[in-house]
Amino acid sequence: MKDTVVSECFTQSKEELVIRFETHTTPFFIKASLLASFSCLSFPENFQRARKNSVDLFPNLIGQRLISVRQFQNERSFALCFTNELTLLFKMHGNRSNLILFDSNGDVELFKTSQEADTTLKLEELDRTIDWSKESFVANHDKLKSIYFTFGKIVWRKLEENGFAKQSTEEKWKEIQDIIKTLESSTYYITELDNTPVLSLLRYGTVLKEHNDPLRAASDFYHTFTQTFAFTRERTEALSLLKTRLQQSENYLEKTLSKLTEVEDDSNYKVWADLIMANLHAIPPRAEKTTLANFYNNNHPVEIKLKHEYTPQKNAEVFYKKSKNQQIEINRLRKVLSDKEKEVEEIKKRIASIEAAPDLKTLRSLVTSLEINTEKEKQKEILPYHAFEHNDYKIWVGKNAQSNDKLTMKYSFKDDLWLHAKDVSGSHVLIKYQAGKNFPKDVIERAAQLAAYFSKRKNESLCPVIVTPKKFVRKRKGDPAGAVVVEREEVILVEPKK
Repeated sequence: MKDTVVSECFTQSKEELVIRFETHTTPFFIKASLLASFSCLSFPENFQRARKNSVDLFPNLIGQRLISVRQFQNERSFALCFTNELTLLFKMHGNRSNLILFDSNGDVELFKTSQEADTTLKLEELDRTIDWSKESFVANHDKLKSIYFTFGKIVWRKLEENGFAKQSTEEKWKEIQDIIKTLESSTYYITELDNTPVLSLLRYGTVLKEHNDPLRAASDFYHTFTQTFAFTRERTEALSLLKTRLQQSENYLEKTLSKLTEVEDDSNYKVWADLIMANLHAIPPRAEKTTLANFYNNNHPVEIKLKHEYTPQKNAEVFYKKSKNQQIEINRLRKVLSDKEKEVEEIKKRIASIEAAPDLKTLRSLVTSLEINTEKEKQKEILPYHAFEHNDYKIWVGKNAQSNDKLTMKYSFKDDLWLHAKDVSGSHVLIKYQAGKNFPKDVIERAAQLAAYFSKRKNESLCPVIVTPKKFVRKRKGDPAGAVVVEREEVILVEPKK
């Protein structure tokens, strides 16, 4: 690298710096990746700079010739020394890694400006000494990690596995000498340790690759680690999304099953109707309740509340109708359960597929084919309405003018019931349609109260509210947000209430 000239120094992300050096032949690149979770240097043979989102840094380096490389003793730092008395320090301190440019006036420029403490660094104070003598070893045998601070976790882990702690002083000294001899070799190993790639001078763990060139070893390690990191991150993200959806589906199953059991156990309407029809002669006109012997339950007496304005036969008809609606609801819940159970099984299959993915390419292909990203986007989407519920009917209230448009034009169906406070601005309101059911009067009134409350008439004692099937609501081209045309309407008066 000596006598090469810096032609570019730029960043394409806040954690990465690329320096291009011009040589007599092909350019030479240093890419410094300084993520808090992973700091590493790599030396790509080529690097295509992006046209966008690329920022020049350290402009004083451009055109400067490299004079020398300085490795600080026993320190995870080195410096490139340039003409014009410029020095670029590579401080590779894990999550505190940084690049620092020193000039002849003592001024300092930081790559990571947030690490203000780096402005006080002194190049002449970075060298650190280690006393490798046997005398020092013997004197400090109980605190070897502090005096051999460059060994790192892998070295100590290998020593511990060799029974280092139980060895005699002489045996320990020999082990240390063997380790030093190994570390002074020029073989670099990329190994896998605890499912994570590691670059080491020790043959320890599952060896993935072996190099004699330190630059190739560093570059290969960078690519190996980032691929593994990306695989782990994307796999974890995909599994998290699927497991969240699985949990939601299983919760929904449990809730729906409980609802189905409740409805199936409630056969009172049919029993009451049968009892009334069998005892029409015994029920006086305009009665508000009656007590009859239940021939379905050993003739135990049962009290039945009646609508006094209806005849006994009409009361029975009402109960038969409610019983029929119950059966419709039971059939609907059974269909929902069946569909949801299939969905749960499908999610479990997707989870198994993601867990079995052997590499990043396969994982990404699965994520695309299984549309996991699409599910994520749906989860992230902000709904344009506030959701309410009344007597098992969903009522949706638009949040603002733009949300009103989305609610009415995108989130509605033609059979939904649409409501809006008359002649004033306010939220669009939908009552979601349920197959086979008419909209109950009390549900319409509750939705109308919400439409009145979320309008300019919220402080009035009574508010007229438009009620119409959504199929009679349309939007004309060019109308402002929230503006629609209602082709057919009914108007009811309600008290604004949230």
